[in-house]
Amino acid sequence: MTALLQSPLDGLHRRLGARMGAFAGYDLPMRYEAGALDEHLHTRSSASLFDVTHMGILHLHGDGAAEALETLVPAALVELGVGRSRYTQLTNNTGGVIDDLIVTNAGTHLVAVVNGATKEGDVAHLQAHLPSSVEFSYREDLVLLALQGPAAAEVVAAEVAEASDLTFMTSLDASFGGIDVAISRSGYTGEDGFEFTVASADASALAEQLLAHPAVEPAGLAARDSLRLEAGLCLYGNDLDPHTTPVEAGLTWSIQKRRRSEGGFLGSDVVLDQIANGPSRLRVGIAAEGRKPIRAGAELRSENGNVVGVTTSGGFGPTADRPVAMGYVATDLSTPGTSLIADVRGSEVPCLVADLPFVAANYKR
Repeated sequence: MTALLQSPLDGLHRRLGARMGAFAGYDLPMRYEAGALDEHLHTRSSASLFDVTHMGILHLHGDGAAEALETLVPAALVELGVGRSRYTQLTNNTGGVIDDLIVTNAGTHLVAVVNGATKEGDVAHLQAHLPSSVEFSYREDLVLLALQGPAAAEVVAAEVAEASDLTFMTSLDASFGGIDVAISRSGYTGEDGFEFTVASADASALAEQLLAHPAVEPAGLAARDSLRLEAGLCLYGNDLDPHTTPVEAGLTWSIQKRRRSEGGFLGSDVVLDQIANGPSRLRVGIAAEGRKPIRAGAELRSENGNVVGVTTSGGFGPTADRPVAMGYVATDLSTPGTSLIADVRGSEVPCLVADLPFVAANYKR
């Protein structure tokens, strides 16, 4: 058994009564004393602080770094302005998703934030494919914290006034209460919010400053999962994997016009063909007609009993106040309102294909 890694906030979590659990090789808070339901609702109404120190932070330096990374992802990065970010995917030779990530132009270098469970493989993939002219480093000395919710802007602006001018997927460097941070207006809950890149040694002090604000409460990864599910956001390993393309996943919006015409990334022949001619399956929302949640892995059947897909994420949506799920179905059955049947441990649960997201995003544009 490999020992779980500890977050720099581990002592703080335990003082706050966190219920800890294993995630992406780390021992992280799943929920606190308030419980995942209250944490979810508090995020939607006020602001919650999430520990996401398991995420990987990669820096790419050197002439042509953006051009080189474009050979591995479908997003347009060359024209990305300083302080701006884009969501994209690392693809393989068949167009499948190795990981999804956020790439930021930090001025002197690119920053890529990758998923915790895949970061070692991502590092190996980049090392194998990037040219020697691009210097690449995995910043184990830096970690991420996420402050999410409609009150987040007020909390951050009280210390860094210029942060209130940021829009979704833009960032700046600042001092927050004497701590050097990079602040990005981003997150993975569907709410307005900010992510802080901070030195590991300063992470706990930053968290305590944020939690000192009366609007802010700590929240665990269980609430983060229900929030991102309501927001229709993919979880790598569930909704994305090496056998699923960005087009099948409904992420064609993340491939800019230039890349759709020129390709030039791994698996681009498959991805561009699917954009032109359509994929055989699509990621959709799944809404149970009753109150029984449909979990990941449930078979989806048409009304005549044929297996037509599978759910990849599912649970109860506290804000939507109903069970919510996502999954993949045959394209001809992907129209919202299409009736399906989910096999939930042998029980047939009537459900409908639904529009995503289940709860509208609240990003500052």
